[in-house]
Amino acid sequence: MTLTRPTPGVADSGGPVRRTGAVRAVAVLVLVALAALIPLLGPSTALHGTGEAGAPGAGGIALLRTVLFAALCVPVGELFVNRLAHSVPGTERATGHPLAVPRSWSPLAAAVGFVAALGLASVVATGNLVPDGLSDMDVGGLHASRDGKLALLEVNAFLVAGLCAVSRRPARQVWPLAAVVVAEALRAHPPTEQNPLTGSGLTLVHLTCAALWVGGLLHALRTLRLWHGRYDTGAGAALLGLYARVAAVLLAAITATGVWSSLRRMPPGTIVEQLTATAYGRALLAKVLLVAAVAALALWARSRLRRAADPLSACAPARAEVVALGLVVAVSGLLTALPVPIRW
Repeated sequence: MTLTRPTPGVADSGGPVRRTGAVRAVAVLVLVALAALIPLLGPSTALHGTGEAGAPGAGGIALLRTVLFAALCVPVGELFVNRLAHSVPGTERATGHPLAVPRSWSPLAAAVGFVAALGLASVVATGNLVPDGLSDMDVGGLHASRDGKLALLEVNAFLVAGLCAVSRRPARQVWPLAAVVVAEALRAHPPTEQNPLTGSGLTLVHLTCAALWVGGLLHALRTLRLWHGRYDTGAGAALLGLYARVAAVLLAAITATGVWSSLRRMPPGTIVEQLTATAYGRALLAKVLLVAAVAALALWARSRLRRAADPLSACAPARAEVVALGLVVAVSGLLTALPVPIRW
């Protein structure tokens, strides 16, 4: 890739570069704030006019669950894309030098996930109510219930993942991260549900594929940004192409498990009505529309990657795809805090 020389007095002074970085940082903060409004305000909006009653503190719980999902996606995506990057020809690794990878966000993600999991555990310790103080929580009672044990598992898993992330072998964090996915899959389908193991299996696949897709795309774009001017253009295009091929399989798996899970909770004869008459259905409909938009952006990026004169022009729709995927994560967190529709 040809490296453009900075214009004297412009890039050298750091002014435009700093302004660009500041604008980018502000834009990210604004997008994060807007995404946080979805789980915070979503429950009351989705429940309006349905006659359903929401759980106490549903907005806060949805926000914590959204943060937990996002914290899971970041390290999973890093592990996934770094593995892909090692197989890309034309990188420094091929000449015997260390592969250039972005600074890891996994330690920070593990810390954020730990705080979110701790917050969710405090809700479980209060009998699924929002605690007013430490005296309201029965921390010792967490070991006595299934939900409590799963909440503790997630807290400890993020703690171990953080320790692995700062160790000499960060790849080991895949095991505690897998424990978080398993705990979430089991939590989402209690034993009182019909065929809970089937539901947990679907959620396990769905959540794993979603974490690889969301976190993988984010880290792929960070890697391409680092590789700009360091490796040949073909290396970046090859990495994006490898990710795109896996992402197509991930999208198919996410779609199949999502449809199956929806049909388990909303039978075909009632799904059309429940998509507009229930809070869960409304949130699910919003998620479906967002995923459709994400799929369109992914196809656009893939088309540019194959046909454009500059394959890396696919990064533009890919960045928009990351933003849309962030909204999907927020809506997914919202879904976990809404009442499950009744099987009519």
